[in-house]
Amino acid sequence: MKSKLKISTAILTTAISSLALFNSLTTAEPVSELQMAQPAETITNQQSTINPNSGLNPGYSITPIQNTKPVPPNDKLPNMTATSAVVIEAKTGHIIYQRDAHRKMFPASTTKMMTLITALEYGNLDEIVTVSNNASGAEGSTLWLEVGEKIPLGDLLSGMMMISGNDAAIAIAEHVDGSVPKFAAHMTKRAKELGAKDTNFTNANGLPDENHYTTAYDLAILAAYGYSLDHFEEIVSTKEKIFPWVHDPAHLLRNENQMLWLYQGGNGVKTGYTDAAGRCLISASNRNGVQLIAVVLDSVYMWNDSIALLDYGFSKVENSTLIRSNETVDNVPIISGRKHTMPVKTTDEIVMPVFKDDNEAYKINYDIPSFLRAPIKKGDTVGKVRVLCDGQEVAETNVVATSDVEQKSFFKMILNAIQSFF
Repeated sequence: MKSKLKISTAILTTAISSLALFNSLTTAEPVSELQMAQPAETITNQQSTINPNSGLNPGYSITPIQNTKPVPPNDKLPNMTATSAVVIEAKTGHIIYQRDAHRKMFPASTTKMMTLITALEYGNLDEIVTVSNNASGAEGSTLWLEVGEKIPLGDLLSGMMMISGNDAAIAIAEHVDGSVPKFAAHMTKRAKELGAKDTNFTNANGLPDENHYTTAYDLAILAAYGYSLDHFEEIVSTKEKIFPWVHDPAHLLRNENQMLWLYQGGNGVKTGYTDAAGRCLISASNRNGVQLIAVVLDSVYMWNDSIALLDYGFSKVENSTLIRSNETVDNVPIISGRKHTMPVKTTDEIVMPVFKDDNEAYKINYDIPSFLRAPIKKGDTVGKVRVLCDGQEVAETNVVATSDVEQKSFFKMILNAIQSFF
C-alpha cells in the first residue's frame, strides 16, 4: 500500500513561503508539477514594472523578463519565452496573437484537459469509478489512489485537473472506454472532430510518447469548446476543494494553476511539465464578458508569458453590438397582399467581441427574401441575419414580419390584373 504521508508532502508543498513562489515565477530551473503549485496569495510587496493596465490582481507582482530566445522580427511580444504560443477569443476562435502556434509539440499534462472533455461528454459525474492496479501504479504526479477504491467520476475529474493526478487520468480512461489505448483513440477522434487537426493522443495523462503531440492552437480551440460544456468551467476554475477520499487528514486539494489567483477573471485551465515538453500552460480569463484562452508550450517563464498573452489579448478586444434587436433591416415587397411592402426587423441583439487590429474579421450576411407572399402574420420568421468571423458562422438572429398582411381576394386580384393591362 502506498504511504499516506506522500499526499501530505504534496499538500505541504502548496504551503511554502512567498519567496519560493516568487522564484517559481522567475527561475528557469526545471520543476515538477507539484513544485509549480505554490500559493499565489503570498506574492506581495515585490516591486514590479509590469504594464499598469495589466490584469494582474492587486497585491501581486512579477518581475519582467528579458527573453533570450530568438523570435520572429515582427513578434508583438518579443520578451515572451515560450517556443509556441497563442491567445484566442473563445466565442469566435479568432486568433489575437500567435507564435508558431501550429507547430507540433509535446503537451505534457495539458493533455488532461481533453481527458476531462471526453469524460464529460461520455460519462456521468455520479458514476462510481473503481481504481485498478494499472491506475494505482501510475508514475509521475499522482493522487495516491489505491487499488479497489471507489470514487465518483466527478471527484476524480476535479482531482485530476487540480493536482494533475496521472493515476486519476488512467482510472477515468479505463472507466469510460475500458482501457487507456481505447480512450486515447477516442480522445484523438473527438479532438479532430472539434478542429484539432494536428493532434494525436496515445495516453490520457500526457506522459512522454513520440506519437503523443498537439499544438498550441489545437489546445486553445479545445479549451474554447470546453467552456461550452456543463461542469467544465466549474472543474477547471476550482481553487481548493476537500474530498473525503484524499489520503491526508486535511482532505484538501489545491489547484496547481496559479493564474486562478494571479490574474483577474482567471477561470482555468491546466498546467503541464515534463523534461521533453518543458513548461506548458493553458490559461483562461473572462473579463467584461470576453473569454480569452492563452496557451504557452515549452516556456521558460510560463506564468509571466501567460500574463503577457492575456494582457495583450484584452488590449485588442472589446464587446460591441453588431446587430440591435428590433432593428429594421429591409423593406420587402409583398405579392398578393393588401399591402405592397413591409419592413422586417431582427428579433435579438448580437453582441460580439470586436478586434481592434482586424476590421476584416467580421462579415454580416442578410438572408432575406426578395419578396413575401401574403397572407403573413406579425412575428412570422421571414429570414435571418448571420454573423461570420474568419469565415465561420458565430451568431445569428431571426428576421420577422412586423405586421399582419391579408391576402387579396381573387376578384380584386383579377381586377388589378385587368387595370394593369390597360
